[in-house]
Amino acid sequence: MKFPGGMNIQQMMKQAQAMQENMQKEMEAMSVEASAGGGVVTVQMRGTREIERLTIDPEAVKEGDVEMLQDMIVAAVNEAARKVDEAMKSKLGGMLPPGLGNLGGLL
Repeated sequence: MKFPGGMNIQQMMKQAQAMQENMQKEMEAMSVEASAGGGVVTVQMRGTREIERLTIDPEAVKEGDVEMLQDMIVAAVNEAARKVDEAMKSKLGGMLPPGLGNLGGLL
C-alpha cells in the first residue's frame, strides 16, 4: 500500500521493526552506574532496568542505621533508572526523522 507522496507502508513497518530490534539490542548492551551517600551505595543497571551489581560499603553496615542504608539503595536505584531514561531519550531522539526529534515530552 502506498500513501500519497510514494510512501510504502510495508517498507515503513520493516524499518520500524528494524529500529525496534536495534533499540532492544542497545538497551541490553547499555550499562549505567549511579551512587548515593557519597559512594556508600553504588548500582550498575542495564538499559533494560535489570540491576547488574549493587555495592555497599561495609562501613555503612557497621553503623547499624538500616533505614539510612535502605534510603541510599532506593536513591541509587532511582538515579540509575533516571540515567537509563535519559540515555534512551537521547538515542530515540537521534533515530527520529528530522523535525520529530523535539518530541521530548512523548519519549
